[in-house]
Amino acid sequence: MTTTTKAKSSGTVLIAVDRCKGCELCIPACPPGVLSMSKDKNNIGYFYPLLSEGCTGCTACQLVCPDFVFEVFRFDGAATGHEKDHAS
Repeated sequence: MTTTTKAKSSGTVLIAVDRCKGCELCIPACPPGVLSMSKDKNNIGYFYPLLSEGCTGCTACQLVCPDFVFEVFRFDGAATGHEKDHAS
């Protein structure tokens, strides 16, 4: 199972919920503080992180995660290439 949250922010995180072993290293590592642990458990019996609005796409969660749970996306024009105005 994978979840994602689209928030009004400069980034987002795709979370591979069923790979998480609930270590919680990502929670204090998140500079904007938008990760929290779930109250539900994943298929292997662990609590997993949930993303709230305000992700900056900084990759801190991805860097500390020993289970490679996070895939980080940034919405800035330089990273996505979608900053062009298509209006005539």
